[in-house]
Amino acid sequence: MKRCFPVTLLALALAFGLPPLLLPRAEPAPAEAPARTDAELLLRLRTDAGVQEISMAEYLPLALAGEMPAAFQPEALKAQAVALRSFALFQREQGKAAHPEADVCCDPSCCAAWVSEETLRERWGEDYESYAARMQEAVRETDGQYLVWAERPILAVFHASSLGRTEDGAALGLSLPYLQSVSTPETPETVRQLLSTVEVTPEDFAASLLAQDPTADFSGPPETWLGPLRLDAAGRAEGLQAGGRDFSALTLRQIFALRSTAFTLAWDGEKFLFRVCGYGHGLGMSQHGADCLAKAGADYAEILAHYYPGTELVVALR
Repeated sequence: MKRCFPVTLLALALAFGLPPLLLPRAEPAPAEAPARTDAELLLRLRTDAGVQEISMAEYLPLALAGEMPAAFQPEALKAQAVALRSFALFQREQGKAAHPEADVCCDPSCCAAWVSEETLRERWGEDYESYAARMQEAVRETDGQYLVWAERPILAVFHASSLGRTEDGAALGLSLPYLQSVSTPETPETVRQLLSTVEVTPEDFAASLLAQDPTADFSGPPETWLGPLRLDAAGRAEGLQAGGRDFSALTLRQIFALRSTAFTLAWDGEKFLFRVCGYGHGLGMSQHGADCLAKAGADYAEILAHYYPGTELVVALR
């Protein structure tokens, strides 16, 4: 198994599905540990009903169903299954301050959107059997496989979609070598609602930002309120000045319910207009991008290697 440079920084807890995390430990895995199947890997799952111990084989199909549309390409579903397994193993190894009694939970803003079989039967209706079979197949055909960096499970975060490029982890305080900005193939023609807009009246714009920073000055005409939009290395919004005060793109996304930080902002003479690209934090694998790559002929290992560069695909050892 190849060795790579260790991670040195993970200081910022992120909004939008990236809670506080700890650095992976650098100790190598036991050399003689036997490989295990999903049925042998146990997780402590927290649901609304409490904490239960279940196998990875039981957990993954329902987490996969909660995170990726069942109609996506089989190779995209397999890539998502491996990402979810990697994420769960990372959390099992590191622990989670939000729920130390459990490895993972069913909250998508914290871990993954695990859903119950009853919920899926209601959601999928007459398609339940065929869709459930697709989830089971994706998990079964990647049984025990996960991604590592420096021989440890990776933080395999993912998001719905990006336009052109994914985000670089360093831009959001996650300086992990495998969370780099990479190209992603989805377009407005291939992904519905890849582009979105949010309109805000000047009254709501000023009131919302004043609630964050009462020292901001919106006494002049609205066309004078905005400073230049700052962009990060991936071309996403990093922040801007409004009313003479700095606001981060993450803050603006949260306040105005934007689908991502890949946005522009302008005053059109009547209102403030956000034009937004993609959905999610932009880190790691783009789910719609994975589906596009699968449609173009990529297999799940190629998809994972693209979105998590430098990682290695292995079989679970613990």
